[in-house]
Amino acid sequence: MSDFFYVSTRGTAPHATLSEAIARGLAAYGGLYVPNRLPTVDRAALKPLSGLPALAHTALQGFFAGDRLQPLLGEIAEAALDLPAPTTAIANSRHALFVLELFHGPTAAFKDFGARFLAQGLQRLETAAAPQLTILVATSGDTGGAVAAAFHRRPWARVVILYPKGLVSPRQEQQLTCWGGNVASLRVDGTFDDCQRLVKEAFVDASLNRRYRFSSANSINIGRLLPQMVYYIASSLEIEQRTGSRANFIIPAGNLGNAFAAVWARALGLPIDRIILAHNANRTVPDYLQTGEWRPRPSIATLASAMDVGNPSNMERLRALYPTLEALRGQLGAESVDDAAIRARIREDYRRYGREWCPHTATAAEVYSRLPEKERSARPWVLVATAHPAKFNEIVEPLLGKTIDVPESLALLLRLPQELTDIEPNLTALAGALG
Repeated sequence: MSDFFYVSTRGTAPHATLSEAIARGLAAYGGLYVPNRLPTVDRAALKPLSGLPALAHTALQGFFAGDRLQPLLGEIAEAALDLPAPTTAIANSRHALFVLELFHGPTAAFKDFGARFLAQGLQRLETAAAPQLTILVATSGDTGGAVAAAFHRRPWARVVILYPKGLVSPRQEQQLTCWGGNVASLRVDGTFDDCQRLVKEAFVDASLNRRYRFSSANSINIGRLLPQMVYYIASSLEIEQRTGSRANFIIPAGNLGNAFAAVWARALGLPIDRIILAHNANRTVPDYLQTGEWRPRPSIATLASAMDVGNPSNMERLRALYPTLEALRGQLGAESVDDAAIRARIREDYRRYGREWCPHTATAAEVYSRLPEKERSARPWVLVATAHPAKFNEIVEPLLGKTIDVPESLALLLRLPQELTDIEPNLTALAGALG
């Protein structure tokens, strides 16, 4: 093995190549894979590039160093990241305010970028002799649909989606259950945390591992995180070019995968200054940064359902990168936004800017509105728009008094029939559903 490899956040698993980390998803004993050191990135080499595939090919080279996927990185990026991710200025704003729009993919959410990249990478690791790969996915709303779209009709893979009953929007549920074929949708009588716990339990269960070859497509998988860095790289370089200043991001946060991708991009030397996490009423991370006590708790249901996470997995990666509370506080801020503030912000920003927010994006917009005037005027801020508002029409349309246009890719999925299985939130029920 080369001097660049991947290790577990818990320090208990053997070193792995990138291909091994992607294929396994989760390290032994439940840890998450991280590189033994962060590679270097030549910012000057990135500046003349345009488009996410070209940026990915250059910016991610270090993470692929010495791996058998390295010669294939360019074609993986071309196949997976040929999606729009524009950074648009907000009209009528008194200050330099932008939106990073991550909802232009096939399932109208930011998860499309990582899921498509992971599918392309795993496909190139498959061999004819290998048993079918079973990809377990716990989702609080958007991940499952994106993974299903990325892996649908790939015969070497079977996708098993676990989502919490009654805790996703109707259109999210449609996207989770409309696939059939090699995609099984399991509606769990519990919370997202129950779904995530079941996935982790399955990964370490010896009996199930003898029967199935498991992998994960949640943000616990390093193959999901790497491509998510690329749109932060693109956006920060564009903001620097347009304003002459470093970008500052406000990111809707749940399981912390998307936020961690931004943190990694900044650690690589990209022009990113402040990163603030916008959480809903699930306050585990804001409370930790405030009190210093890490207290995971059961998730509670909110309007921003894809962020309903009480025990975010990627906190392990954040702590691995910044081991002390003081260091972490120096790198991140975090705010909590309740449902009443989400509703008010959706109304207010449509009136003020003519922008339609999904509930998740509204948490970022609300956190921006709370910044001191000096902070808003002194820096360019980027709100990360993680999903299209049409996915949450039952929430957004009554607030705005209008119908939200549905992207054609989403409209196609809404016309398909549903297929799902209800299960109890325990490993025995999951094992039975796996067949």
